[in-house]
Amino acid sequence: MISLPPFVPPTPFTDPAAALAQAQRIYDAALAHLRGALQAYVAQADGPGERPTRVRACYPFVRLATTHSRHPDTRLAYGFVSHAGHYETTLTRPDLFADYYLEQFRLLLANHGVTLEIGTSNEPIPLPFSLGDDDHFEGSMTALQRQRLADVFDLPDLTAMDDSIANGTHRVLSGDAYPLALFTAPRVDYSLHRLRHYTGTSPEHFQNFILFTNYQFYIDEFIALGQLEMQNSGSPYSAFVQPGNVITRRAGSDARDEGGTPPPRLPQMPAYHLKRDDRSGISFVNIGVGPANAKTITDHIAVLRPHAWIMVGHCAGLRGSQQLGDYVLAHGYVREDHVLDEDLPLWIPVPALAEVQIALQQAVADVTGLPGDELKRVLRTGTVATTDNRNWELLGAGAPQRRFSQSRAVALDMESATIAANGFRFRVPYGTLLCVSDKPLHGEIKLPGMANHFYRERVNQHLKIGIRAIERLRENGLDRLHSRKLRSFAEVAFQ
Repeated sequence: MISLPPFVPPTPFTDPAAALAQAQRIYDAALAHLRGALQAYVAQADGPGERPTRVRACYPFVRLATTHSRHPDTRLAYGFVSHAGHYETTLTRPDLFADYYLEQFRLLLANHGVTLEIGTSNEPIPLPFSLGDDDHFEGSMTALQRQRLADVFDLPDLTAMDDSIANGTHRVLSGDAYPLALFTAPRVDYSLHRLRHYTGTSPEHFQNFILFTNYQFYIDEFIALGQLEMQNSGSPYSAFVQPGNVITRRAGSDARDEGGTPPPRLPQMPAYHLKRDDRSGISFVNIGVGPANAKTITDHIAVLRPHAWIMVGHCAGLRGSQQLGDYVLAHGYVREDHVLDEDLPLWIPVPALAEVQIALQQAVADVTGLPGDELKRVLRTGTVATTDNRNWELLGAGAPQRRFSQSRAVALDMESATIAANGFRFRVPYGTLLCVSDKPLHGEIKLPGMANHFYRERVNQHLKIGIRAIERLRENGLDRLHSRKLRSFAEVAFQ
């Protein structure tokens, strides 16, 4: 016997708002069913009986069926299916993804002139994914209850949340639907929960433009900038959020927030958010050092479907003509990070994206005030090599230097190629602007005095360049940013 909320059969819609409202109703009813059953389960101190009632609730889904091909507006990179067939995907958190879902529904309806069906899927919602940030039930259960939890409720199933769609390895079996989105609902929920853990902030605060850095110095500058913006009643940013969901509102705001609590210690990859009401603000994440962190955080932020992410951090300059404090704009990547080799084989190129490259170069000119020839003295475009060996210098002369020279690399770090490669994999526009902090091949290694001078001189300017680049991307329009260069042959319809 299985206890289920009322089943909602597939219902056709031609209004995207009505379709979203139906998905929200199904989702809310499912969560209420699971949470109510959990409360009853915890109240049974002796645990369920010999044959406990199974409790289940399923995600809503959206379905599109086309019987003919239709050539949509080819200026769009998404919002249409490539051939006739039956397409669907499960949905989660319609409240969080309301604007995103509305836009996807609107484009599908406009491009194909058919109805969308919304109904209850057969994909169970794992119990942990039905709970809020502050719901902690484990401590209220006995050992027997914890032991038998899986006998009553669905727990996360890794087979339902892989990245085969994004990786291009997903195979549609006969009679199955084609995917509408890169991620299933369980995969999205998994990452939403991981984001809270790694960044110390709720997914609701993340914005559609992301900056990554590998140094806390940049974060310190961003905090100062965020606090300053909140003192300006005319700022385009409405709130500044720090780990622990500590919210500072713009001066003059009458919004009331539930007070966050600063964490006793910073999370592994703390995130800070300069929010705009339309979610087009900036989220800044200190990913720390190394490609593993870079992959981990981008694996999870990708489910939020941001408009772009950009790496701003330090690098080793590999050319004698470079000076400490010079900038490097990556137009190619050498991938020796090894964390994405199975998901994105090394033979796949990770190209520079013109829209992001131009925005970054113009941002450097805007912030430094340098004209063309002078700009070339501090900004170099070239290949960035990313390694997973922080002490590559200790390997001695030979192989590493030879490979970097053959690749025409001008800089080396431990994160940029990973972030770019995952942007390519997940169809998120990406870019890299690094600042030379040492030149190990030329005897200029990072020493405390040199580093402190470098930080004072360059970090603030570098951060302003990253923010200005995002402003330019926003001003240029999303239809230009989301080009078809990141789309595959038989691409999913959702952005």
